[in-house]
Amino acid sequence: MIIKSIVPVGIAAPLIEPIKMAKSQHTSARSMLVRIEDTDGNTGWGEASEAPMMNGETVPGMIAAVLYLVPLLEGLEIPDPRMFVDVVTPMIVGNYGAIAALDIAIYDLVGNRDRLPVYELLGGKKRDHVPALWMLAANEIGKDALTAKRKTEEGFSAFKIKAGINAISSDLDRCRAVRKAVGTFPRISADANMGFSLEDAVEFAQAAQSAGIDFIEQPIDSKDLSGMARITAAAGPTGVCADEGIRSLSDITRHFETKAATGVGLKAIKLGGLTRMLEAANSANAFNLHVNIAGKVAETAIASAAIIHLAVAVPQVDWDISITCQYVAKDVAENPPIAVNGKLVVQDAPGLGLRIDEQAIEEMII
Repeated sequence: MIIKSIVPVGIAAPLIEPIKMAKSQHTSARSMLVRIEDTDGNTGWGEASEAPMMNGETVPGMIAAVLYLVPLLEGLEIPDPRMFVDVVTPMIVGNYGAIAALDIAIYDLVGNRDRLPVYELLGGKKRDHVPALWMLAANEIGKDALTAKRKTEEGFSAFKIKAGINAISSDLDRCRAVRKAVGTFPRISADANMGFSLEDAVEFAQAAQSAGIDFIEQPIDSKDLSGMARITAAAGPTGVCADEGIRSLSDITRHFETKAATGVGLKAIKLGGLTRMLEAANSANAFNLHVNIAGKVAETAIASAAIIHLAVAVPQVDWDISITCQYVAKDVAENPPIAVNGKLVVQDAPGLGLRIDEQAIEEMII
Protein backbone atom coordinates (compact mmCIF):
# COMPACT_ATOMS: atom_id res chain seq x y z
CA MET A 1 0.00 0.00 0.00
CA ILE A 2 1.49 3.33 -1.10
CA ILE A 3 0.13 6.49 0.51
CA LYS A 4 -1.19 8.94 -2.08
CA SER A 5 -2.78 11.67 0.03
CA ILE A 6 -3.46 12.64 3.66
CA VAL A 7 -6.11 15.25 4.51
CA PRO A 8 -6.77 16.38 8.12
CA VAL A 9 -9.83 18.35 9.21
CA GLY A 10 -11.04 19.69 12.55
CA ILE A 11 -14.64 19.15 13.71
CA ALA A 12 -16.85 19.87 16.69
CA ALA A 13 -19.64 17.34 17.25
CA PRO A 14 -22.46 18.56 19.54
CA LEU A 15 -23.08 16.57 22.71
CA ILE A 16 -26.49 15.33 23.82
CA GLU A 17 -25.87 16.84 27.27
CA PRO A 18 -22.98 18.77 28.85
CA ILE A 19 -20.35 16.54 30.46
CA LYS A 20 -18.94 17.81 33.76
CA MET A 21 -15.45 16.71 34.79
CA ALA A 22 -13.11 17.66 37.63
CA LYS A 23 -11.31 20.38 35.69
CA SER A 24 -13.55 21.11 32.71
CA GLN A 25 -17.03 20.99 31.19
CA HIS A 26 -17.74 19.93 27.61
CA THR A 27 -20.67 20.84 25.36
CA SER A 28 -19.13 19.58 22.12
CA ALA A 29 -16.58 16.97 21.04
CA ARG A 30 -13.63 18.59 19.26
CA SER A 31 -11.59 16.16 17.17
CA MET A 32 -9.24 15.99 14.24
CA LEU A 33 -10.31 13.59 11.52
CA VAL A 34 -7.86 12.40 8.90
CA ARG A 35 -8.58 10.78 5.55
CA ILE A 36 -5.84 8.73 3.88
CA GLU A 37 -6.02 7.47 0.30
CA ASP A 38 -3.61 5.07 -1.38
CA THR A 39 -2.55 4.97 -5.01
CA ASP A 40 -5.21 2.34 -5.79
CA GLY A 41 -8.05 4.54 -4.54
CA ASN A 42 -8.63 2.79 -1.20
CA THR A 43 -9.41 5.12 1.70
CA GLY A 44 -9.27 5.04 5.48
CA TRP A 45 -10.42 7.38 8.23
CA GLY A 46 -8.84 8.10 11.59
CA GLU A 47 -9.64 10.35 14.54
CA ALA A 48 -8.04 11.90 17.60
CA SER A 49 -9.91 14.01 20.12
CA GLU A 50 -8.60 17.25 21.56
CA ALA A 51 -7.12 16.63 25.02
CA PRO A 52 -4.86 19.47 26.22
CA MET A 53 -5.08 18.32 29.85
CA MET A 54 -4.15 14.74 28.94
CA ASN A 55 -1.58 14.88 26.14
CA GLY A 56 -1.22 18.60 25.48
CA GLU A 57 -2.76 18.42 22.02
CA THR A 58 -5.45 20.62 20.48
CA VAL A 59 -7.19 20.33 17.12
CA PRO A 60 -5.11 23.11 15.49
CA GLY A 61 -1.93 21.57 16.87
CA MET A 62 -2.79 18.09 15.60
CA ILE A 63 -3.65 19.44 12.16
CA ALA A 64 -0.31 21.28 12.09
CA ALA A 65 1.51 18.07 13.06
CA VAL A 66 -0.22 16.07 10.33
CA LEU A 67 0.48 18.75 7.71
CA TYR A 68 4.14 18.64 8.75
CA LEU A 69 4.14 14.86 8.25
CA VAL A 70 2.29 14.87 4.90
CA PRO A 71 5.36 15.37 2.65
CA LEU A 72 7.27 12.77 4.68
CA LEU A 73 4.52 10.15 4.42
CA GLU A 74 3.03 10.62 0.96
CA GLY A 75 4.62 8.18 -1.45
CA LEU A 76 5.71 5.77 1.29
CA GLU A 77 4.83 2.11 1.03
CA ILE A 78 3.30 0.58 4.17
CA PRO A 79 3.13 -3.22 3.68
CA ASP A 80 1.69 -3.92 7.16
CA PRO A 81 -0.40 -1.53 9.31
CA ARG A 82 1.42 -2.76 12.41
CA MET A 83 4.60 -1.22 11.02
CA PHE A 84 3.20 2.27 10.52
CA VAL A 85 3.70 3.59 14.06
CA ASP A 86 7.38 2.62 13.94
CA VAL A 87 7.71 4.48 10.64
CA VAL A 88 6.01 7.70 11.73
CA THR A 89 7.18 8.05 15.36
CA PRO A 90 10.81 8.96 14.51
CA MET A 91 9.56 11.72 12.19
CA ILE A 92 8.16 13.93 14.98
CA VAL A 93 8.56 14.24 18.75
CA GLY A 94 5.44 13.48 20.80
CA ASN A 95 2.13 14.35 19.08
CA TYR A 96 0.69 10.93 19.94
CA GLY A 97 -2.88 12.07 19.29
CA ALA A 98 -2.03 13.10 15.73
CA ILE A 99 -0.11 9.84 15.27
CA ALA A 100 -3.08 7.87 16.65
CA ALA A 101 -5.44 9.39 14.08
CA LEU A 102 -3.03 8.49 11.26
CA ASP A 103 -2.54 4.99 12.66
CA ILE A 104 -6.29 4.32 12.85
CA ALA A 105 -6.73 5.59 9.28
CA ILE A 106 -4.00 3.24 8.05
CA TYR A 107 -5.69 0.26 9.72
CA ASP A 108 -9.05 1.26 8.23
CA LEU A 109 -7.52 1.69 4.76
CA VAL A 110 -5.70 -1.66 4.79
CA GLY A 111 -8.82 -3.40 6.09
CA ASN A 112 -10.89 -1.86 3.32
CA ARG A 113 -8.29 -2.83 0.72
CA ASP A 114 -7.93 -6.42 1.92
CA ARG A 115 -11.64 -6.84 2.78
CA LEU A 116 -10.77 -7.62 6.38
CA PRO A 117 -12.16 -6.13 9.61
CA VAL A 118 -9.57 -4.23 11.63
CA TYR A 119 -9.66 -6.80 14.44
CA GLU A 120 -8.21 -9.38 12.04
CA LEU A 121 -5.28 -7.04 11.38
CA LEU A 122 -4.77 -6.87 15.16
CA GLY A 123 -4.43 -10.64 15.51
CA GLY A 124 -8.00 -11.89 15.41
CA LYS A 125 -11.14 -11.82 17.52
CA LYS A 126 -10.91 -13.30 21.04
CA ARG A 127 -14.49 -12.48 22.05
CA ASP A 128 -17.71 -11.64 20.25
CA HIS A 129 -18.73 -8.69 22.42
CA VAL A 130 -17.55 -6.45 25.24
CA PRO A 131 -19.51 -4.74 28.05
CA ALA A 132 -20.09 -1.05 27.35
CA LEU A 133 -19.47 1.39 30.18
CA TRP A 134 -21.90 4.27 30.64
CA MET A 135 -20.62 7.56 32.04
CA LEU A 136 -22.52 9.42 34.76
CA ALA A 137 -21.46 13.07 34.59
CA ALA A 138 -24.46 15.20 35.52
CA ASN A 139 -22.90 15.85 38.95
CA GLU A 140 -26.36 15.57 40.51
CA ILE A 141 -27.26 12.69 42.82
CA GLY A 142 -30.85 12.25 41.64
CA LYS A 143 -30.07 12.61 37.95
CA ASP A 144 -27.07 10.29 37.96
CA ALA A 145 -28.90 7.64 40.00
CA LEU A 146 -31.95 7.81 37.71
CA THR A 147 -29.77 7.51 34.58
CA ALA A 148 -27.91 4.56 36.07
CA LYS A 149 -31.18 2.78 36.91
CA ARG A 150 -32.54 3.35 33.41
CA LYS A 151 -29.35 2.16 31.76
CA THR A 152 -29.24 -0.94 33.98
CA GLU A 153 -32.72 -1.79 32.75
CA GLU A 154 -31.38 -1.42 29.19
CA GLY A 155 -28.69 -4.03 29.97
CA PHE A 156 -25.68 -1.90 30.95
CA SER A 157 -23.47 -3.52 33.59
CA ALA A 158 -20.68 -0.95 33.99
CA PHE A 159 -20.80 2.70 35.05
CA LYS A 160 -18.24 5.47 35.49
CA ILE A 161 -19.09 8.30 37.89
CA LYS A 162 -17.21 11.54 37.28
CA ALA A 163 -15.79 12.61 40.64
CA GLY A 164 -13.28 15.14 41.94
CA ILE A 165 -15.68 18.03 41.32
CA ASN A 166 -17.23 18.53 44.78
CA ALA A 167 -16.30 17.67 48.34
CA ILE A 168 -15.43 13.98 48.67
CA SER A 169 -18.44 13.45 50.95
CA SER A 170 -20.70 14.61 48.09
CA ASP A 171 -18.91 12.37 45.58
CA LEU A 172 -19.24 9.39 47.93
CA ASP A 173 -22.94 10.12 48.47
CA ARG A 174 -23.45 10.15 44.69
CA CYS A 175 -21.63 6.81 44.38
CA ARG A 176 -23.78 5.30 47.13
CA ALA A 177 -26.93 6.52 45.41
CA VAL A 178 -25.87 5.01 42.10
CA ARG A 179 -25.01 1.70 43.77
CA LYS A 180 -28.41 1.63 45.44
CA ALA A 181 -30.08 2.38 42.10
CA VAL A 182 -28.32 -0.37 40.12
CA GLY A 183 -27.99 -3.13 42.72
CA THR A 184 -25.00 -5.32 43.50
CA PHE A 185 -24.03 -6.66 40.09
CA PRO A 186 -22.98 -3.74 37.84
CA ARG A 187 -19.39 -2.54 38.05
CA ILE A 188 -19.02 1.06 39.28
CA SER A 189 -15.91 3.19 38.96
CA ALA A 190 -15.24 6.73 40.14
CA ASP A 191 -13.03 8.82 37.87
CA ALA A 192 -11.50 11.94 39.46
CA ASN A 193 -9.36 12.93 36.46
CA MET A 194 -6.57 13.93 38.89
CA GLY A 195 -9.01 16.21 40.75
CA PHE A 196 -8.34 15.01 44.33
CA SER A 197 -5.61 16.12 46.69
CA LEU A 198 -3.60 13.20 48.05
CA GLU A 199 -5.20 13.37 51.49
CA ASP A 200 -8.72 13.54 50.04
CA ALA A 201 -7.92 10.67 47.68
CA VAL A 202 -6.75 8.47 50.56
CA GLU A 203 -9.92 9.27 52.50
CA PHE A 204 -12.02 8.56 49.41
CA ALA A 205 -10.20 5.26 48.83
CA GLN A 206 -10.76 4.12 52.41
CA ALA A 207 -14.51 4.70 52.03
CA ALA A 208 -14.77 3.39 48.47
CA GLN A 209 -15.76 -0.21 49.23
CA SER A 210 -18.57 0.83 51.58
CA ALA A 211 -19.79 3.26 48.89
CA GLY A 212 -20.09 0.42 46.39
CA ILE A 213 -17.14 1.45 44.20
CA ASP A 214 -15.25 -1.28 42.35
CA PHE A 215 -12.33 0.86 41.21
CA ILE A 216 -11.09 4.45 41.40
CA GLU A 217 -9.62 6.03 38.28
CA GLN A 218 -6.66 8.46 38.35
CA PRO A 219 -7.51 10.15 41.66
CA ILE A 220 -4.42 12.44 41.78
CA ASP A 221 -1.72 13.91 39.56
CA SER A 222 -0.43 11.24 37.21
CA LYS A 223 3.22 12.00 38.05
CA ASP A 224 2.79 11.19 41.75
CA LEU A 225 3.43 7.44 41.76
CA SER A 226 4.24 7.33 45.48
CA GLY A 227 0.89 8.99 46.18
CA MET A 228 -0.85 6.54 43.86
CA ALA A 229 0.80 3.68 45.75
CA ARG A 230 -0.47 5.09 49.05
CA ILE A 231 -4.00 5.34 47.62
CA THR A 232 -3.83 1.80 46.22
CA ALA A 233 -2.84 0.49 49.65
CA ALA A 234 -5.63 2.47 51.33
CA ALA A 235 -8.25 1.22 48.87
CA GLY A 236 -7.98 -2.39 50.02
CA PRO A 237 -10.16 -4.58 47.77
CA THR A 238 -11.21 -1.59 45.67
CA GLY A 239 -9.10 -1.30 42.56
CA VAL A 240 -7.11 1.75 41.43
CA CYS A 241 -6.79 2.51 37.72
CA ALA A 242 -3.98 4.62 36.27
CA ASP A 243 -5.27 6.52 33.22
CA GLU A 244 -3.57 9.87 32.57
CA GLY A 245 -0.40 8.21 33.92
CA ILE A 246 -0.25 5.59 31.15
CA ARG A 247 1.44 7.02 28.05
CA SER A 248 3.89 4.22 27.27
CA LEU A 249 4.75 0.61 28.03
CA SER A 250 7.34 1.80 30.54
CA ASP A 251 4.58 3.64 32.44
CA ILE A 252 2.74 0.33 32.86
CA THR A 253 5.91 -1.28 34.20
CA ARG A 254 6.53 1.59 36.64
CA HIS A 255 2.99 1.47 38.02
CA PHE A 256 3.24 -2.29 38.50
CA GLU A 257 6.66 -2.18 40.15
CA THR A 258 5.72 0.64 42.53
CA LYS A 259 2.29 -0.84 43.32
CA ALA A 260 0.78 2.46 42.15
CA ALA A 261 -2.25 0.83 40.50
CA THR A 262 -4.07 -2.46 40.10
CA GLY A 263 -5.25 -1.66 36.58
CA VAL A 264 -4.64 0.63 33.64
CA GLY A 265 -6.75 2.74 31.31
CA LEU A 266 -5.64 2.64 27.68
CA LYS A 267 -6.40 5.39 25.16
CA ALA A 268 -5.22 5.75 21.58
CA ILE A 269 -4.41 9.45 21.95
CA LYS A 270 -2.02 8.76 24.84
CA LEU A 271 -0.22 5.79 23.30
CA GLY A 272 -0.21 6.66 19.59
CA GLY A 273 -2.80 4.35 18.03
CA LEU A 274 -3.95 0.75 17.85
CA THR A 275 -0.59 -1.02 17.56
CA ARG A 276 0.72 0.61 20.74
CA MET A 277 -2.58 -0.02 22.53
CA LEU A 278 -2.35 -3.72 21.67
CA GLU A 279 1.21 -3.83 22.99
CA ALA A 280 0.09 -2.04 26.16
CA ALA A 281 -2.80 -4.48 26.70
CA ASN A 282 -0.41 -7.40 26.31
CA SER A 283 1.97 -5.83 28.83
CA ALA A 284 -0.80 -5.18 31.36
CA ASN A 285 -2.04 -8.73 31.00
CA ALA A 286 1.47 -10.09 31.62
CA PHE A 287 1.56 -8.11 34.89
CA ASN A 288 -1.92 -9.36 35.84
CA LEU A 289 -3.29 -5.82 35.79
CA HIS A 290 -6.92 -5.03 35.02
CA VAL A 291 -7.56 -3.33 31.67
CA ASN A 292 -10.00 -0.59 30.72
CA ILE A 293 -10.11 0.63 27.11
CA ALA A 294 -11.63 4.05 26.57
CA GLY A 295 -12.13 6.99 24.29
CA LYS A 296 -11.65 10.59 25.35
CA VAL A 297 -14.72 12.65 26.19
CA ALA A 298 -15.96 12.72 23.58
CA GLU A 299 -15.23 11.12 20.21
CA THR A 300 -17.20 10.20 17.12
CA ALA A 301 -17.88 6.82 15.54
CA ILE A 302 -14.41 6.60 13.97
CA ALA A 303 -12.36 6.52 17.18
CA SER A 304 -15.09 4.54 18.97
CA ALA A 305 -15.22 1.82 16.31
CA ALA A 306 -11.43 1.58 16.38
CA ILE A 307 -11.28 0.77 20.09
CA ILE A 308 -14.11 -1.77 19.80
CA HIS A 309 -12.03 -3.65 17.23
CA LEU A 310 -9.11 -3.47 19.64
CA ALA A 311 -11.20 -4.58 22.62
CA VAL A 312 -12.23 -7.84 20.96
CA ALA A 313 -8.60 -8.59 20.01
CA VAL A 314 -6.72 -7.94 23.28
CA PRO A 315 -6.07 -10.73 25.84
CA GLN A 316 -8.57 -9.29 28.33
CA VAL A 317 -10.57 -6.13 29.01
CA ASP A 318 -12.06 -6.91 32.41
CA TRP A 319 -12.68 -3.29 33.36
CA ASP A 320 -14.88 -2.80 30.31
CA ILE A 321 -14.78 -0.41 27.36
CA SER A 322 -15.94 3.18 27.22
CA ILE A 323 -16.92 4.42 23.77
CA THR A 324 -17.86 8.06 23.77
CA CYS A 325 -19.72 8.43 20.50
CA GLN A 326 -22.80 7.44 22.51
CA TYR A 327 -22.78 10.96 24.00
CA VAL A 328 -22.75 12.92 20.71
CA ALA A 329 -25.96 14.29 19.22
CA LYS A 330 -24.68 14.11 15.66
CA ASP A 331 -22.08 11.68 14.30
CA VAL A 332 -19.84 11.38 11.25
CA ALA A 333 -21.02 7.89 10.27
CA GLU A 334 -24.39 6.61 9.16
CA ASN A 335 -23.91 3.50 11.32
CA PRO A 336 -22.12 4.52 14.54
CA PRO A 337 -21.47 1.82 17.17
CA ILE A 338 -24.45 1.33 19.47
CA ALA A 339 -24.58 -0.78 22.62
CA VAL A 340 -27.33 -3.39 22.55
CA ASN A 341 -28.32 -4.81 25.93
CA GLY A 342 -25.28 -3.04 27.33
CA LYS A 343 -22.87 -4.81 25.00
CA LEU A 344 -20.84 -3.74 21.99
CA VAL A 345 -20.52 -6.10 19.04
CA VAL A 346 -17.76 -5.51 16.52
CA GLN A 347 -18.58 -4.92 12.86
CA ASP A 348 -17.42 -7.81 10.65
CA ALA A 349 -17.35 -5.55 7.57
CA PRO A 350 -14.01 -4.47 6.06
CA GLY A 351 -11.92 -1.87 7.90
CA LEU A 352 -13.71 -0.17 10.76
CA GLY A 353 -17.05 -1.16 9.20
CA LEU A 354 -18.32 2.43 9.02
CA ARG A 355 -20.25 4.27 6.33
CA ILE A 356 -18.76 7.74 6.61
CA ASP A 357 -21.14 10.65 6.10
CA GLU A 358 -18.93 13.31 4.48
CA GLN A 359 -21.79 15.81 4.38
CA ALA A 360 -22.14 15.54 8.16
CA ILE A 361 -18.41 16.13 8.49
CA GLU A 362 -18.67 19.24 6.32
CA GLU A 363 -21.36 20.63 8.63
CA MET A 364 -19.17 20.13 11.73
CA ILE A 365 -15.90 21.59 10.42
CA ILE A 366 -14.29 24.19 12.67
